[in-house]
Amino acid sequence: MLMANPAVLQKLVEQYETLALLHAEAGGAEARQRMQDVAYTLCVSTGAQDVADALIVARQQLAGAAETIATRS
Repeated sequence: MLMANPAVLQKLVEQYETLALLHAEAGGAEARQRMQDVAYTLCVSTGAQDVADALIVARQQLAGAAETIATRS
């Protein structure tokens, strides 16, 4: 399976979490669109069908990437 670059994946997760904290889904059209775009990109990047699953997969991949880096050191 193809995996997203960990730095890109981390940025997407951070953006989605920030937008969620700001309740972007209930905000203006621009904020809602940005949240939908980030959610879609997360889903595509992780191969998940919905954003909740995408966040789980992203966090697992990021944990795995961090573990790999730690064992190389």
